[in-house]
Amino acid sequence: MSKRGKKQPKVEEEPAEAPEPEKETAAAAEKVEEAEAPAEKREEKEAAAPAEKPAEEEIIDERIYTVPFRRVYWARSRHNRAKREVRVLREFVQRHMKPEGLLIQPEVNERIWARGIQRPPRKLRIRATKNSENEVKVYLAEA
Repeated sequence: MSKRGKKQPKVEEEPAEAPEPEKETAAAAEKVEEAEAPAEKREEKEAAAPAEKPAEEEIIDERIYTVPFRRVYWARSRHNRAKREVRVLREFVQRHMKPEGLLIQPEVNERIWARGIQRPPRKLRIRATKNSENEVKVYLAEA
């Protein structure tokens, strides 16, 4: 007997039934049809596929800035500098680009946080693009 009570009898599980080879899924049937189709029809399908992609956003304005984070270093404690730096970056882009929506790309955020919360970069070169819907995306300028 174990310390926690009675031993439970071991129950052997029955193996799951294998699917029958006669049944085909819709995807497998489609692949077979594509392989059997003449080359001309396949080329037509491939040519039509890129036309279905959504159009890329039209960029109205693109600017490169060097954002100074001097005030982040001198303000209060050093334990929240990276957080404040992201906030200062947002305020900087709001002030200069006047967007309706703002999206900071992950590589910009990773650059700010690369050395931890206490030692973010003193300044950062960014590329800000505004699209036709007045939304701004912030990228690294070195990329």
